[in-house]
Amino acid sequence: MIPFVLASASPARLSTLRSAGVEPEVVVSGVDEDAALARAQERYGVLAPADVALTLARVKCEAVVSDEDPDALVLGCDSVLELDGQIHGKPGDATQAAERWLRMRGRSGTLHTGHWVVDNREDGSGATLGATASTVVHFADLSDEEIAAYVATGEPLHVAGAFTVDGLGGPYVTSVEGDYHAVVGVSLPLLRELLLEAGVAWHELRG
Repeated sequence: MIPFVLASASPARLSTLRSAGVEPEVVVSGVDEDAALARAQERYGVLAPADVALTLARVKCEAVVSDEDPDALVLGCDSVLELDGQIHGKPGDATQAAERWLRMRGRSGTLHTGHWVVDNREDGSGATLGATASTVVHFADLSDEEIAAYVATGEPLHVAGAFTVDGLGGPYVTSVEGDYHAVVGVSLPLLRELLLEAGVAWHELRG
C-alpha cells in the first residue's frame, strides 16, 4: 500500500476516502487562506472561483510537503461556492450563514473543489499536479424558520458555502449536477485521474 497524506482537517473528506477503501494520514497545513489568496492575486490578478479553490488546495498541499516532508503522496483540497459570481467559503458567524441562506434558497450555485497532488515519495514520480471539480447544486426554497433552525445547529459555520449534502444540510439540497463526492469535499473520479497521471493506480492506495 502506498503511503498517502490528506492535507485537510475536513471530516467529510476523510470519511469519503475511507468509504472508498483509502486510509490516509491526516496532516493539517495551518495555511492562512486570506494571505495565500492575496499573494496569488497580487501575482496573477483576480482569480476565477474555480482557480481560487485550486490555488488554496495547492498551497495547503505544498505547505504540508514543505513542513513535514512526508515520504508519501500528498493531497490538498479546498472548496468554495460560487453564487452570482461571488465566492463564498465558510461563513464567519451565524448571522452571515443565515444571510447567505436567504440568498441561496430556491436557487442554484456552483461548488468548486480544488485538488492538488504531490508525489513526495523518495522513489515516486515527483509529480505535482491538480484540477478542480465544479458541480451545480440546487437548493430547496427554505422558510425563514428552517434557515434559523439549520443555522442554530452550527453546521453551516464550519463548511464551504454554509451547507452540506451528506449531513444535516442534506434535506435542503434538491439535486446536484456533477460529482456528488466533489460536493462532499473530494471528487474520487478526479482524484483517480490525477493519481494515474502521477503513475499511481487507485487500488494501490487501498489497504
